[in-house]
Amino acid sequence: MTVSKHILLLPGDGIGPEVVAETVKIIEWFSENGPVKFTTSTSLLGGAAYDAVGTPFPEETVTNAKKSDAVLLGAVGGPKWESLPIAKRPEKGLLGIRKELALFANLRPAICFDALADASSLKHNIIAGLDIMIVRELTGGIYFGQPRGVETLPDGTRRGFNTEVYTSPEVERIGRVAFELAAKRGGRVCSVDKANVLECTEMWREEMIKLHQKEYPQLELSHMYVDNAAMQLVRNPKQFDVMVTTNMFGDILSDIASMLTGSLGMLPSASLGIAGTPGLYEPVHGSAPDIAGKGAANPIATILSFAMMLRYSFDLKPEADLLENAVKNVLAQGLRTGDIMQDGMKKVGTKEMGEAILKTLASSKRAAA
Repeated sequence: MTVSKHILLLPGDGIGPEVVAETVKIIEWFSENGPVKFTTSTSLLGGAAYDAVGTPFPEETVTNAKKSDAVLLGAVGGPKWESLPIAKRPEKGLLGIRKELALFANLRPAICFDALADASSLKHNIIAGLDIMIVRELTGGIYFGQPRGVETLPDGTRRGFNTEVYTSPEVERIGRVAFELAAKRGGRVCSVDKANVLECTEMWREEMIKLHQKEYPQLELSHMYVDNAAMQLVRNPKQFDVMVTTNMFGDILSDIASMLTGSLGMLPSASLGIAGTPGLYEPVHGSAPDIAGKGAANPIATILSFAMMLRYSFDLKPEADLLENAVKNVLAQGLRTGDIMQDGMKKVGTKEMGEAILKTLASSKRAAA
């Protein structure tokens, strides 16, 4: 009996529709050539949703997401909507779906493919072979803490305020995700905080230590202040295996890590919740409105996000490996989109890169046969 899984597509804004379109071709290939039949449907999110229905996060999208087995997102945001009230901006749609699906764990791998070791701004020997995982807490911290807002004081001065807040259960559950991942990797977790000045993250560190001693004493746990962690990612990134940190710190550090690999256009991510909750998969890059519609976007991060979906939502490790290897092979052939272009390589557009990966998948199937 054929297993069927449904994927909700949220193309979003900017280059989102372009990179999702190429990934849909990959999804269809696996549906025809793998053990699972994939079906897809499309909903609105972000600026595109606001333009259509006046809200960045329509209720219909919430309903469709909760009925799906996994969600693939392109990108949200852009200058077009920056003048809107914060509650109406595209990013509220992204934060909203994460919250509605209770996706508390964001996994952002930073892997340097051999073919791109010279594309990084760092020296080859520092970046070659890089393979780290950043685990970002996604539904708590300063992005969601209350109270928050902007107020006018009696003397006319304006005051903006946000609240960094975590509970011990929130720290424990994200800590478990990090330790479980480390157990399947190098066995090392580095917890990043600012415990020397922020009481909230002092508590974070204390809870991570308790969890480690109680449930994962066989693994290695270290701690690092966020400012030092940012420096160490550039100085010696291969010292890390799994990094786990708060919502805001993870947002910043994962973008730093992404550039170690040569381009934001290369890195996928997965946002996961409790068992049975549909995961949300998206590229780390933004909507890149400056190149939207020009066929120049790099679809690899979105395609690799689908590979993460195969691995984490559908437990299809061989298929995930097959797709990741296809990407490696295409890069080894010298094909490059503009963001990762190097001397002596062949520059291609969004569709050409997607087609090359599809062709490599087909060749892999023939070779296996």
